[in-house]
Amino acid sequence: MTGRGGPDPYDDAFGDSSGPGDGRDGRDGPGRGSEPDLPAHPAGPPRIPQPRPAAEDSGHWPGALDGGIPTPRPPTADQAPAERPPEPEPAPEPEPESTTEPEPEPEPEPTTEPQPPTSASLPPSTPPPAPAVPLAAPTPSAAHPLPHHLLRSLLGAWALTACSQEETAAVEAHLNHCPSCAEEALRLRDAVGLLHTEHSLDLNPMLRSRVLAGCLGRRPARIPVPDWAGAYDAEAARLDALLIDMGEAEWRAPVRLKWFDGRRLTGRDTTVAGVIGHLMAVDGIIAASLGLPDPLGADAPNSPVARTEAYWHHEPGAAYGSGPPGAVREAWREQGHALVRTVSFAGRGVADLDVPYGEFALPVRDAFLDRAFACWVHAGDIAEAIDYPYEPPASGHLKAMIDLCARRLPGTLAERRRAGLAAPPRRLVEAGTPGRTLHLQVEGTGGGDWYIALDSPAATASPEEAVATIALDQEAFYLLASGHVPPQDAAAGLSGDTEAIRDVLFATASLSRL
Repeated sequence: MTGRGGPDPYDDAFGDSSGPGDGRDGRDGPGRGSEPDLPAHPAGPPRIPQPRPAAEDSGHWPGALDGGIPTPRPPTADQAPAERPPEPEPAPEPEPESTTEPEPEPEPEPTTEPQPPTSASLPPSTPPPAPAVPLAAPTPSAAHPLPHHLLRSLLGAWALTACSQEETAAVEAHLNHCPSCAEEALRLRDAVGLLHTEHSLDLNPMLRSRVLAGCLGRRPARIPVPDWAGAYDAEAARLDALLIDMGEAEWRAPVRLKWFDGRRLTGRDTTVAGVIGHLMAVDGIIAASLGLPDPLGADAPNSPVARTEAYWHHEPGAAYGSGPPGAVREAWREQGHALVRTVSFAGRGVADLDVPYGEFALPVRDAFLDRAFACWVHAGDIAEAIDYPYEPPASGHLKAMIDLCARRLPGTLAERRRAGLAAPPRRLVEAGTPGRTLHLQVEGTGGGDWYIALDSPAATASPEEAVATIALDQEAFYLLASGHVPPQDAAAGLSGDTEAIRDVLFATASLSRL
């Protein structure tokens, strides 16, 4: 440190090392322990360094940004020389008391070690320069923060976990201080959960009835459908729901129609389209009785079998699949809506109007129940042909259909006697008086107990006069009354007069027809 012509830069950085005897730093004695006193500085009186400005005043503190780029911490005085980068030599400073240009100080001898800048070598108002060190590349989030609209557009991908790691970090950091985006993110996360439902997407078959019950419970219909027409309306709607999504191949699927002709089981082959055409042709009998257009024309016959044969002959594609397969569905459904709408707007007397069925006639109220039963039977035929499950009607509607069949049995028994297909009556009674009776018991949700007069349609059925009992479940009764099983194989429980039982079973099967 001594014997050099120029000042030691480390003396400026760490202060002068001379003792109080020469008035330089005020320390006692030699000032360096065993070091000897040093001679006076050859360049003149010592200079006291100016106070170094605080880091907060200059803006150069760790983490401070200058245009988005963090400024590194300047090296400290106790940092090893090897860790400090080279720095340009500072310019000479003018004398504090002089107004003239000071003479430049002698150049220090070059050294192999880099020299740090000193506060004494800079003007009092100039902050220490930042060292020229290589800077690390800034992160994208710090150098280029994503704008709000871009972060909001990423919320959908973030909810689906489809963002990259950088985008996920940016979005989640944004959600911490943006309430609107945080609320939107929660809604999107809830919506993602709905995309992976564990429930079946098939509609519940009871959905329509629950929706209608809820709607009618809140606001009853201004013009309600009559109770006796409700079964037809419901069964036609259920059959239409089975047909609505059918493709062309399903419309042309073969269907075997079955019935009991009075002596044996018989059948007829057709297609799904042919079955719907058959229903429309027979429904046309009711339409003509209510003053609505008949789909077969004004000269069409009244017999259901003759009408069906006429329709299949006129529209062969409906029976055998050579025409447009699903065209008949819209015509049949529109006709059904017109029937229900007409009886709903009509007065009370419409229920008692006669509907001719060729050999017999039914009042309108019973004709609607008959057509509801036909919809149920033929819907089962179609469902069996396309291998699709089909549920029985609602219990109230099913009970009304069974009641119609039970009320028709005495007249059917009389017709079979006239044709020689049933045993003659055992006892003749006056009209309106009790006679021999059969107890028909149907088990199930739509079942009940019915008493059938055996000897005459004009006789009164009485439980006290019961001579036999037939017990069936509702499925067995459906198969028997639709002509799908032999009469002798239908009953589950029999007791009493075997001849009366046989006559009633065959009469029930004879209710079926094409």
